Amino acid sequence: MKAPLIIAIIALVIFSSCGSSRKANQENNDSSPLGQKDNEGIVNKYWKLVTLEGQNITMAANQERESYFMLKADSNRVTGFAGCNNFTGTYTLETGCRIRFSQMATTMKACPDVDVNEGEFLKVFELADNYTLNADTLSLNVGRRAPLAVFHAVYFK
Repeated sequence: MKAPLIIAIIALVIFSSCGSSRKANQENNDSSPLGQKDNEGIVNKYWKLVTLEGQNITMAANQERESYFMLKADSNRVTGFAGCNNFTGTYTLETGCRIRFSQMATTMKACPDVDVNEGEFLKVFELADNYTLNADTLSLNVGRRAPLAVFHAVYFK
C-alpha cells in the first residue's frame, strides 16, 4: 500500500522540478542558448554520492576520499572519484533536464582492501538520461524510474 504512494511522490518531485525551471526561464524571456539556463545549477559543483540504487552510501574507513563527480562547464568534461579510481569523460545537457555521459574512462588502480563497488557507481553514468535538481540535491535517473543515484552539493570555504 505504501509503495504506490512513495512511487507517486517520487514521480511528482521529478516532474515538478524540471517543469518549474523551464517555466521560470520562459517567464524570464530567456534568450540564452538551448538549455543553458535550465542547467546552470548542475555544473561547476562538487556532487558527493549519498545514495546508490536506493542504498545509503558511507565512505569506507580506509577509502582515500568520498565518491563524487563534477561537471565542468567550460569544457563539457565530467571528472570524479569512484571510491578507488578517478574517472573522466564528457557530458551533454539539453532542455528538459536531459543529460548524457560519453567517452568515460577510469584509472586502473587496484584497491583490494577497500570495500567499494565502483562498477555500480560508474554504471550510473552509462545509464542516466535525465536528472532532477532540488536545491542542493541532484538525482541522476533513467527514464521515469526511481533515481539511479542521489548526490548532495558540497561547498568548500
